[in-house]
Amino acid sequence: MKRDSKCKLLIRPEVKESGIYQNICANEAGWVHLNFGAKKMSRGEKWNLDTKENELCIVLLGGKFTISSKWGEWETENSRKDVFSGMPHAAYLPPHTEFTLAAGSESLDIAFGYTKGSEQFKGYFITPENVQNYGIEFRGGDNASRQINSILPPGSACNKLVCVEVYTPSGNWSSFPAHKHDERKFDNVGKLIEAKLEEIYFYKFDKPQGFALQKIYSDDRSLNEIAEPHNDDVVMIPKGYHPVSAGHGYNTYYLNFLAGSDQSLANSDDPDHKWIYGTWKKMDERLPLVTMEMNMRIKNEKI
Repeated sequence: MKRDSKCKLLIRPEVKESGIYQNICANEAGWVHLNFGAKKMSRGEKWNLDTKENELCIVLLGGKFTISSKWGEWETENSRKDVFSGMPHAAYLPPHTEFTLAAGSESLDIAFGYTKGSEQFKGYFITPENVQNYGIEFRGGDNASRQINSILPPGSACNKLVCVEVYTPSGNWSSFPAHKHDERKFDNVGKLIEAKLEEIYFYKFDKPQGFALQKIYSDDRSLNEIAEPHNDDVVMIPKGYHPVSAGHGYNTYYLNFLAGSDQSLANSDDPDHKWIYGTWKKMDERLPLVTMEMNMRIKNEKI
């Protein structure tokens, strides 16, 4: 895990012989639940792993793969060439699952998040059609518009993992108005209104020189950091609010994995900025940035 010299929460990619270029373990991160990795592979290369006590979600960033386990034989059909070329495939695997993932394209790029889980859930495959059926969500408005694709949304058949991907058009704000999820809170009728979650933001940009800015801060400013993520960087969110601003000219993608007290996205807004809700006039007309139609167009292309 290669921390940035200026922001301790910003993790730069570091390529290993295994092809892994991001590797964040919970104990090194200084938290309890969430682990994350990203890996590149070449055609024919295989990745053999046992999930042991963890539940694991693998997300296709670009390329093709097949994956086999006791839960089935799965293949990424109509897969995207990169995160700006269509909707994702993903695989959920519960604890004590041995699997083999094989690269089926010249270059394969995957990300994965994992945390300790239970064996009550079965393994399953997530296709672009599944993600489409979850509902592509547009949040915010005006220059705070963004697109959310749910991969493991709250209510999924898993223990604690949550996974979504977010597309923010060039120059827009995202994860805004700012919110946090670092305390477990209930309202007066027992409804969960904030979960205690650890989170990562894993970044990609539509141009290699792209960048964003992300502020991570607490109410008392005991945590008050500004990160400048570039392609393949991770920003860790141990607590506090964490808004993002996409650099002008650079459409921004980030993959969120979360794990903690609940399989939930319950959060609290920064009270200073709640007034912004309801002020937007319209959704950014550049959305959506990715669609199912993109996947269908690449059906017969070589990747």
